[in-house]
Amino acid sequence: MAGRGAEPEVIWARPERTGRGPKPALTRADIAAAAVRLADAGGLDAVSMRHVAAEVGCGTMSLYNYVPRKEDLYELMVDAVSGEHELWEPSGDWRADMVRVGHQTRSLMRRHTWLPRLMSGIYGFSPNALRYLEHCLACLDPLEAPYGTKMELIAMVNAVVTMYVADELAVAERTRSLPWTAEQENAVRIAYLGGRIASGAHPRLAAAFAEDAGPIDLEAVFERALARVLDGFRPRG
Repeated sequence: MAGRGAEPEVIWARPERTGRGPKPALTRADIAAAAVRLADAGGLDAVSMRHVAAEVGCGTMSLYNYVPRKEDLYELMVDAVSGEHELWEPSGDWRADMVRVGHQTRSLMRRHTWLPRLMSGIYGFSPNALRYLEHCLACLDPLEAPYGTKMELIAMVNAVVTMYVADELAVAERTRSLPWTAEQENAVRIAYLGGRIASGAHPRLAAAFAEDAGPIDLEAVFERALARVLDGFRPRG
């Protein structure tokens, strides 16, 4: 297939366009923006080389001169939306800054609901991702820890946010597909669960529900999850 090399390569080390001919009519930014528009509108499955080529107004084979693989296209997309991260002057309070990072990442994933599917260390070293990592490390300057530990902290914050948002999106997607409301389904499930708890077969669960019958404050759960990750990295005095 055109543009597909036999050796591994990093898309960022590759020229914007290969081959001879006139000045490239497209940039990677154009292609990434088109792919992001398609994914935002129809999910990641709506992104294909053919659909992106149509979106930017070129032939599919021509697109391969710019982006040799679909995996490279995904990397362009992740980099494009990573550029939406706000990079502020660190406050000097590393914990507060990383909470802010977590909330910002959550908002980013809610805007681009396909992003959790592509969260991977493989895509973590694009230009915008590197700027984001440098910013996070600057926020962590006050934390007395090796850089390896700080990188683990950033990775764990991202993992918690990704897992949480992925669950939020899955619940929302399932709710949209049901012929009844979320409230109706929750009522049925709570009634079933109440019957199982009352049977005596699950005494520890019964004790847990007696202690706190809910409803669950999901925003508070998110805050506690972030806090517990960050608290695990506090220096032990």
